[in-house]
This record gives sequence, C-alpha cells and structure tokens, in this order.
Amino acid sequence: MDHQEHLMRLQKAYDLRAEERESQLKDLWKVRERQRFLRYLRNQTCGTLLEIGAGVGHDSKFFADQGFAVIATDASAAMVQWCRAKHLTAYQKDFFALDFAPESFDAVWALNCLLHVPKVDFALVLEGIHAVLNRGGLFYLGSYGGQDSEGIWEADQYDPPRFFSFYTDDAIQRAVRPWFTIRTFKALDYGDPVLHFQAMILQKQA
Repeated sequence: MDHQEHLMRLQKAYDLRAEERESQLKDLWKVRERQRFLRYLRNQTCGTLLEIGAGVGHDSKFFADQGFAVIATDASAAMVQWCRAKHLTAYQKDFFALDFAPESFDAVWALNCLLHVPKVDFALVLEGIHAVLNRGGLFYLGSYGGQDSEGIWEADQYDPPRFFSFYTDDAIQRAVRPWFTIRTFKALDYGDPVLHFQAMILQKQA
C-alpha cells in the first residue's frame, strides 16, 4: 500500500466516526497521563504545544484551557472541523506534512496516532517532530503496543479497517533514541489481554 492510499483509508475511517468520537468520554488513565505531562510542561515553563493526530480536539482544548498556545493537526477533515468548533487553531495535516517553521513549539502531544505510521516511515516522522520542537522541547508519545506486528486490522470496526504498527517495549525505545532522550517510559495495563499502553515523555536534546 502506498502512502496516498494509506492516508485516504485513514481519512475515510476517521471522517465516518468523528461525531461518535466527539461524544465519547476519555478513559481515566488517559486523563491521568495528560495531567502527568502537564506537570512536566509547567516545570519546564513551556508555552506552545502542537498536537498531532488531535482527533476531535479534546486534549488540545484541555491544554488551551490551561493557558498554552495550541495548534491541533489531524489528517481527517471531519476531525479538524470538530477542533475548530472548539475555537482551536487546527489544520488538516498528516504526520509527513508538519510544515511548520523549525523550532516552533515547546512541546508535542501525540496520543494513539503514530501507531498508524508504517514502521519503514517511523524514523521520517520522528525526524519531522524533532525539527519543529525547540531545543530541550518535550514530546509525549503514547501508543498501544507490547508486541511486534504491523498491518491492516481486519477485525477493525472502522470502515475501511485501519493500519496499525505495534512495537515491543524495547523496540519502541530503540526507535526514538536517535532523535530524543527518554525522560520516562511506562507500560500501562489498560485491560487488553494482548496489548498494553506505552507512555513515553521524550526530550529533544538542547
């Protein structure tokens, strides 16, 4: 599957589920992770934040309400509309099109979105995130993982079924180290019998 086909499948899948996702309550463990990152942002006196894979903008709205200058991005046009309805600055961009000026943001938030990036392209996406972060900037990367697999999830309830890349804990940490220092890594059990959640707070070296 080429990049354009991969992107179109994701856009369609999420466009069709945007309204449903707007009405969903956030899991408590995700709220706690967001609060944990907020403490890091406060301690480092961050002011600007980019969310990639923002969905309907729940997290971007939270950080904006905390006083940060937030830009939200998502590949889905429907998701971006929900972000803008919350009075957020939001753009339709995929992971490969973060065409902001170098060192534009103090922080990046990416929750359960980079798991849609094919493994062959993961380094390129990390390079783009590294480029838009200020020196010393913080990057929250959270994804489901714990096993080594990649491909279309045929049992997915979304239409069309989405593509997922999962990493073992060691593999995901190896993948980010060329670009970032790992400040914290946690494997969180969220109740799935196979996967867990990999929560990382990363830092661009000053």
